[in-house]
Amino acid sequence: MATLQDTLKDLSADTEEIARLVASLDAPAWQTPTPAPGWTIADQIAHLTFIFRLAKTAAADPQTFASIAAGAAHDFNGAVNAALQQFNDIPPQQLLAAYRAEGEACVHALAAVPEGQLVPWLVNPLPPVVLACAGIMELFGHGQDIADALGARREPTDRLRHLAEFAFLTRDFGYQARGMTAPSEPFRFELTAPSGEIWRIGPDDATQTVSGPAHDFCLLVTRRRHRDDLALSATGRDADQWLDIAQAYRGPAGEGRMPGQFADHRA
Repeated sequence: MATLQDTLKDLSADTEEIARLVASLDAPAWQTPTPAPGWTIADQIAHLTFIFRLAKTAAADPQTFASIAAGAAHDFNGAVNAALQQFNDIPPQQLLAAYRAEGEACVHALAAVPEGQLVPWLVNPLPPVVLACAGIMELFGHGQDIADALGARREPTDRLRHLAEFAFLTRDFGYQARGMTAPSEPFRFELTAPSGEIWRIGPDDATQTVSGPAHDFCLLVTRRRHRDDLALSATGRDADQWLDIAQAYRGPAGEGRMPGQFADHRA
């Protein structure tokens, strides 16, 4: 895994990429529905703003974070939806400014965590670099929803490696979401980066592998494309099953996306 400094630099770059997607939109366009049922573009930006604020609080003010987490312990999704209401009446450009400000504050707070110290999070404390990778995962998934709503195509970069490595750490989330027992044998991911480099993530002696373009892999683990629309392949029965259930986030899987839902499924 990359250093915290490098990961935070890429987190900032991803944050700004999403900001540029929406910066020139007029107010009605912010209410454009996205592929996530019931979520507009404004909702997506509000969600990311809230996640930045939550991570900033966890890193900089653990006691306040603990009280927030305790209140959300039994219904995190409900707590998130309730938190989003605070953004309902904010004009788009103010919301965008809040998104950028909270993103920057999150980066500074994670950078200030003393070396070797964990950051409290919703289930288990995490190293700040892993929490930064989780932020990159959130930006990728919700950013894809925004891009899809606008008919825009984001250019993949090698910053995707952070998400690919995070997906290795969170491989079992898809099993947990469905009450399934995860296989004891780890997988290896062999992914072709946007630059053409081959990323090998996981044990060299793993007999079960997932292979294909890193961008497709990231679309899969954020459930923004159906596996049928992606150029991914698996070696091993468990790895093949995993392609049907993969998700790099905790909690309910959500509806995912249907095969052929997008005209340009490689976008």
